[in-house]
Amino acid sequence: MEIGTVVAQVVLENIYKSFSGRQGEPVAPVAAEPWLTPLGNSGTTATKDKAKRSHATSVLRAINLTIADGEFMVLVGPSGCGKSTLLRLIAGLEELTGGNIYVGDRLVNELPPKERDIAMVFQNYALYPHMTVYENLAFGLRRTKVGSQQSAVSGQRSAVSSQRSAVSSQQSAALTQNSTLKTQNSLTSHLSPHSSLPIWAENLLIETTRKLPKGLRFRSERERSIDQQVRSVAQILQIEPLLNRLPKQLSGGQKQRVALGRAMARNPQVFLMDEPLSNLDAKLRAETRSQIVKLQRQLGTTTIYVTHDQTEAMTMGDRIAVMNAGQIQQIASPLELYNRPANRFVAEFIGSPPMNFLAVQFKAPLLLTHPQFRLTLPEVWADVLKPYDGQTLTLGIRPEHFNISAAAPKNLPVQVELVEALGSETYLALSLVDASVETALLQARIEPDRPVRIGEQLWLSHTPDKIHLFDHEGWAITPKSLT
Repeated sequence: MEIGTVVAQVVLENIYKSFSGRQGEPVAPVAAEPWLTPLGNSGTTATKDKAKRSHATSVLRAINLTIADGEFMVLVGPSGCGKSTLLRLIAGLEELTGGNIYVGDRLVNELPPKERDIAMVFQNYALYPHMTVYENLAFGLRRTKVGSQQSAVSGQRSAVSSQRSAVSSQQSAALTQNSTLKTQNSLTSHLSPHSSLPIWAENLLIETTRKLPKGLRFRSERERSIDQQVRSVAQILQIEPLLNRLPKQLSGGQKQRVALGRAMARNPQVFLMDEPLSNLDAKLRAETRSQIVKLQRQLGTTTIYVTHDQTEAMTMGDRIAVMNAGQIQQIASPLELYNRPANRFVAEFIGSPPMNFLAVQFKAPLLLTHPQFRLTLPEVWADVLKPYDGQTLTLGIRPEHFNISAAAPKNLPVQVELVEALGSETYLALSLVDASVETALLQARIEPDRPVRIGEQLWLSHTPDKIHLFDHEGWAITPKSLT
């Protein structure tokens, strides 16, 4: 069996989703942050008016996203931002309020989940506890009556729907004609492919003889094809020794690989993964994360992966869509998000520890002032900052871009409040010295061999070409040379 040869792009077009509230329950207010303006089209007036009139909670608004063939797209955001709801809409487990979803060349809005050619991996594995690993992998194949038929037509799944229907009709006609010549009775329409037995009789024989020695088990052509698919997937995932075990005999990482295998066995056009690593410990999470990335590259299957962990997002995705309050804030590659965040939310969410923010006053042409320091910006900022003369801006500095330095007007005077020594690096929580207004603690990452004591006063310098500036609405200000 050839796995992962069939891929499809996924297009989300102006997606809206609302959940009905209880009678008398007011409509939930839209988040007030100005940077929550959605990317892409703003949506149809009819959809918006309908949402306003109803007693409903809007969880997704104006989602526009295209996932390319074979791409690994990560949806990341805080809990409650709508990322899992969006995944369930793609899978067909939730009903759209507005918009369109395309998988390949098909509009799938009205299609049930089983007809979307999508496989989903859930957070809680969803394995049948009374079935062995082998039976869990084979269950979906038997339910959909695939086996040898799937491998025969999988190479044609990217053809248009009319071609697929024609092939299906030809196969059905040939099967009916062959069965009529053989039996000429009322069981004809229920015959299994490659067998003169009805499917119900075939399944009965399979179940009855399943626990017998291999040589005595009933094996139809369909079952042999399913067995080939299951063992091929087990070999790829290195779970062949586990095939006869029950789920209760597996570790968390092994269960997750079985769940992935069950999705792979169906050879879908699209994988959907909803926080599949959140139940694993840190070491196992890192191992499984690399296995999923390697597997996806090997198969080349279009994958949409949901997580709230920005480390997973940065290390796994070809591109990342950052979500907040039901809207996409930015879509970019991992390093693009890190180096050029579109707004303050993305800047704070991507990176660990998060970016530090300080309110500063801008004075043309290049001066930033703060009660504790003064900073002259590089020349590349001159043109883009002209409209902001005299305004208050937000200065953003990542913890890794601070350095312990000597006292100077451009450096920040701070006091150490907390030291977190991790061996490979040390994190400091710092407060500004003599701050007239109470501000959040600053975070700095320093080299591990630098001794620091709680209560010690330090001066922090920073890398001038690594700073970020945001306007009063939270949008990033970026020099043209850096865009």
